Amino acid sequence: MNALTAFPITQKWPATHPDRLQLYSLPTPNGVKVSIMLEETGLPYEPHLVSFEANDQMSPAFLSLNPNNKIPAILDPDGPDGRPLALWESGAILVYLAGKTGKLLPEDVAARYETLQWLMFQMGGVGPMFGQLGFFHKFAGKAYEDKRPLDRYVGETKRLLGVLNQRMEGREWLMGDHYTIADIATWPWVRNLVGFYGAGELVGFQNFPNLARVLESFGARPAVQRGLNIPPRG
Repeated sequence: MNALTAFPITQKWPATHPDRLQLYSLPTPNGVKVSIMLEETGLPYEPHLVSFEANDQMSPAFLSLNPNNKIPAILDPDGPDGRPLALWESGAILVYLAGKTGKLLPEDVAARYETLQWLMFQMGGVGPMFGQLGFFHKFAGKAYEDKRPLDRYVGETKRLLGVLNQRMEGREWLMGDHYTIADIATWPWVRNLVGFYGAGELVGFQNFPNLARVLESFGARPAVQRGLNIPPRG
């Protein structure tokens, strides 16, 4: 019996490599945070596709790991003290993986908390607000006759883009020369906003030139290119 068999999620998604970290995800902006992080660090892992079309995220197996029914989630057979660790929430997973590998989160205390500050900015602002804009611009919300919700999220998205654009003035990454988990969390969402959501013109993305520059650098990273397509959609 391996260390993972006690977790019901492995009954629906059996581990071919039970000695590796197990990733349960989908290549969405939140999902690819973790796959990119894993690719950047080189930590061995096994990805499992959680299909929204099949409503996998609502299955008893998935809910046994994440009662909040959101991707991504991980199961690490070699967690703290050598015990398996189940973890969900993309920001928490990024911090955990940074600690596990000693990569992409500064050791200097002040720089570490500044990095976490920008990670929380993404988690609390960029992700939720961009996601709501996507709902009202691209998905079911676009049929609403009342355009005040869309206007609100367009305005807030522009404000957040302005904060990011100002931060990136004269910087390569959010923490200057150092690429960190804050970048891994943030740029997939900016990429999704102008790409998948098709909202670049709506939010005046051309008015934030620093962001286009950073997106190009981010997309050029080999680990990012790989991570954006993990797990494969099939």
